[in-house]
Amino acid sequence: MSVKFNQLANAIRFLSIDAVQKANSGHPGMPMGMADVATVLFKYHLRFNPKNPNWINRDRFILSAGHGSMLLYSLLYLCGYKSITIEDIKNFRQLNSICAGHPEYKEGSGIETTTGPLGQGLGNAVGMAIAEEIYRKKFGSSLINNKTYVIASDGDLMEGVSHESMSLAGHLKLKNLIVFFDNNKISIDGSTALSVSDNYKKRFESYNWEFLEVNGHNEKQISRAISKASKSNKPTIISCKTIIGFGSPNKSGKASSHGSPLGEEEITLVRNRLKWNDKPFEIPKEILEEWKKIGDKGELLEKKWQEVINKKKPQIKDNLEKTFNKNELGDLENLIDKQKTKYFETKPDLATRQCSMKTIESISSILPQLVGGSADLSGSNNTKTNNSKIINSKNFDGNYIHYGVREHGMAAVMNGLALYGGIIPYGGTFLIFSDYCKPSIRLSALMGLKVIYIFSHDSIGLGEDGPTHQPIEQLTGLRAIPNLNVFRPADINETLECWEIALKCNNTPSAIALSRQKVPYINPKNSKENKSEKGAYVVNLTSHESNVTLIASGTEVELALKVQKNLKENNIDSKVVSMPCIELFDQQSEDYKKDILEEDSLIVTLEAGSIMSWQKYIKNNGINLGIDKFGESAPYKEIYNHLDLSEEKITSFIQKKLRQ
Repeated sequence: MSVKFNQLANAIRFLSIDAVQKANSGHPGMPMGMADVATVLFKYHLRFNPKNPNWINRDRFILSAGHGSMLLYSLLYLCGYKSITIEDIKNFRQLNSICAGHPEYKEGSGIETTTGPLGQGLGNAVGMAIAEEIYRKKFGSSLINNKTYVIASDGDLMEGVSHESMSLAGHLKLKNLIVFFDNNKISIDGSTALSVSDNYKKRFESYNWEFLEVNGHNEKQISRAISKASKSNKPTIISCKTIIGFGSPNKSGKASSHGSPLGEEEITLVRNRLKWNDKPFEIPKEILEEWKKIGDKGELLEKKWQEVINKKKPQIKDNLEKTFNKNELGDLENLIDKQKTKYFETKPDLATRQCSMKTIESISSILPQLVGGSADLSGSNNTKTNNSKIINSKNFDGNYIHYGVREHGMAAVMNGLALYGGIIPYGGTFLIFSDYCKPSIRLSALMGLKVIYIFSHDSIGLGEDGPTHQPIEQLTGLRAIPNLNVFRPADINETLECWEIALKCNNTPSAIALSRQKVPYINPKNSKENKSEKGAYVVNLTSHESNVTLIASGTEVELALKVQKNLKENNIDSKVVSMPCIELFDQQSEDYKKDILEEDSLIVTLEAGSIMSWQKYIKNNGINLGIDKFGESAPYKEIYNHLDLSEEKITSFIQKKLRQ
């Protein structure tokens, strides 16, 4: 018996309905509404291989509408991915099930990215499409020619990150990017007419996108639109007019099917209407076999691709494999060591943003996988170097992206670049605007991606721009994110070391906070050891019997050294500790931490920002010196003095504390 198209789609619908009902939690309406679109895509167009989910040239499928996660889990199970079993689906939204409430990235699972925060998956997809263009240019269209497909909801398109990402995609003419807009006109609150009256066609055409419209339940219309989109010379969005909760007599087309189980009575009615007579979680053998055949086609597709590779010169295949090896960092350690030795000899006074630029320039000479950019602040962030080659719509043979004033989009795109594989993305803006990047940074950390965020103008030290641009709470906010290393280097030596650590961290993103103002070279000795790897180390001490331990980060290390000099003149011995990374220090052994934070020494922490990150270090009798209010507009030295962060005032604070 031949299996009909609607039977294939209904397998998705009922796995989704049953899983949500059993969990008593979830979103059944979207998978029911988009099952036809997904079936057309997987059956006729998507190139994927369940037996090798990491196939480099696979098409990427992104469910940006992550609330409809059961659509993705159903597809992966039906197509034969080993990552998801029927037991996993039965345990939807339960502890330790890969079928989490919203899709969570797991390499080699078929889940290409973590989605749920709306708009993020769409931004990731733009990054993946850029990565494909970069590698198509590098290896040729016979080896790299995959597409990126996205299912996006009206909620995705309401989020501001969608505007930034799609605008950039249109500017770069990412013809390999195809988005299905689940245009069901329903959101959680009810009809989208409550909050949206956009002319979508005009909106997306203004971004330089192709805009197509189809009946999202018409197999032939959907397939023709995908074929047309595949031939376009620009990105395409296909508006799929669908019925949320398709097949439900009482809840289809209504918000009631969006975020709640249908209920047993309604499910019985859906089974009757769609002529599905099987028990929950049971898929008829012939339907399951037909879906497995759809998955099996990918094995032949990859085999043909391998044949193309085998006809190339051996070094091309080796280069391709080397490119996608995330442990491949060339002779990084030797390069960093040579740079540290060079700067130890010259001891330059540089802003750490300048130090970062010099570091990027040197490491990019040996790391072609490094792809940088800035949110229209290249000259201020110092992310662009003499080795930077601009990527644009006419040439993807480059390593630098002008993101424009699009911090939200830049961060989401960088996650996509990292997810594609083979690319280490870095991107810059001011630290104050890290708040715009925060949702994406959190997802970088959640997914364990090697993404490097460059945040310059890291304190009141930026001066005259005033409190709107002076970060106070931003470092504390970033440090609160699990699995994120936040670096604040004090000089060129530490900047080199922090970059080295960031590049070696395969499963942890990094934020590097950099100064606008110049700082002196602080390290009295040259060492091959990467002292920043332990998060904190002693820079200088006036005696091994120190009365005071001054702990500082970034530009305040210079200030701590000046305070140390003042204290010594008053016969008070101290040691200065640079702590470029709190997260790494907290991971050290208790013995090492006790060596740094001596119990019989007065602990004084110093950072030109919120003190919240530092309170855990002072015990009962220490001092946290920082800023608990907004800054001022003035030359930076005047602001430091105004906010009691001058060397004289700090020295006085310490003397008073010691007399108590």
